[in-house]
Amino acid sequence: MCLENRYDLLVREARLLGFDGTTDIGIKAGKISAIGKLENCEASEMIEAKGQLVLPAFVNAHFHLCKVFTLDWVDDAAIDAYHAPGMENAGEAIDLAARVKAHYSEEVLLPQITRALEWAERYGNLFLRVFADVDGKAGLTGLKAVLKAKELFADRLELQVVAFAQDGIVREPEATALMEEAMQLGADVVGGIPWIEDGSAAQQAHVDEIFRLALKYDAPVSMLLDDAGKPDLRTLEMMCRKAIETGWQGRCLAHHCRALNVYPSDYKEEVLYPLMRDAGVGLVSNPHTGPMHADPRELEASGVDICLGQDDVTDAYYPFGRNNMLEVAFLAAHAWMLTRREEGDKLLEMVTSRAAKAMGLKAYGIEEGNEANLVLVKGDTAREALRFHEPLTVIRKGRIVTPA
Repeated sequence: MCLENRYDLLVREARLLGFDGTTDIGIKAGKISAIGKLENCEASEMIEAKGQLVLPAFVNAHFHLCKVFTLDWVDDAAIDAYHAPGMENAGEAIDLAARVKAHYSEEVLLPQITRALEWAERYGNLFLRVFADVDGKAGLTGLKAVLKAKELFADRLELQVVAFAQDGIVREPEATALMEEAMQLGADVVGGIPWIEDGSAAQQAHVDEIFRLALKYDAPVSMLLDDAGKPDLRTLEMMCRKAIETGWQGRCLAHHCRALNVYPSDYKEEVLYPLMRDAGVGLVSNPHTGPMHADPRELEASGVDICLGQDDVTDAYYPFGRNNMLEVAFLAAHAWMLTRREEGDKLLEMVTSRAAKAMGLKAYGIEEGNEANLVLVKGDTAREALRFHEPLTVIRKGRIVTPA
């Protein structure tokens, strides 16, 4: 038999999202070599998909990795404040949640981070943008632990590490120097949260500093924006305008933006959404972790990309989470009431291809020549995959990492 018909791994009768019927996927040297009805061939290993969905590996574009499994270190005060009516106490929640940082050390954090990343691998969540707090309370402790985990998991997961000024820049005197050092240590993304600053001038100064660092280190930007029920917040607009001004279009990602729920309609339609399109700014939403969220139908109709993130796993803001992006999509289906057939497909895209685009991933997806990063899930439709939200087999660079 000729070498062209020999594969390291062959996935039989896979159903691909958006396509009718089933197909086979042949994998060689860690990459997808062939897609189609592959007959008269051999493989060292075989997976029988039996008509169930095979998806590209899941992507989590928003995950606070330094905080995982820290909920037991504090009471429920931050959760209570974050879930207050109209999210009017969201800023107070951030201050309350910061108490966990008194317990930070690399020795304590690394095992918890490792556990969360092992869960990610188990559930096929192989690409993550992970946040590490950088401020006067955490110092660089959380960042160093996350960077160490990135090194340990280099062959298993792809992590984009965000140096995140969680407690502000203007209101946090040490933050500017710490953020600079964080980028020098190897952070991949510059992260900010300008809405918590006191007044629009301080908010703009926060945005300006984040972009100064991004331009200096040629790094993407991720910012948590307008994460409260206040219709006068404008930091999403500030980021979009700064991206256009600096030529950073397509390299900036907006997170949360829960105030989109209370902005005036004419402001969104006439000002904000056109700016987001011009700036190439997509949005990561986490509707399961807060009482307010952006409307995905409205964003899609306005030409703005939206995807989903896990956000938290057992921290001061959210007590659950398994780093299972199918589970996140399942929860979003209920929060957003996305229950139509075609909406199930869109939800799966929000934790695969749309999230990959948001993170700027290259050569992602089930195409010949791409790395073979795949997940066989239980169910032959998007609805069934969401119902069970249970990955069956995970393939990383052509290697099976969980058994069928």
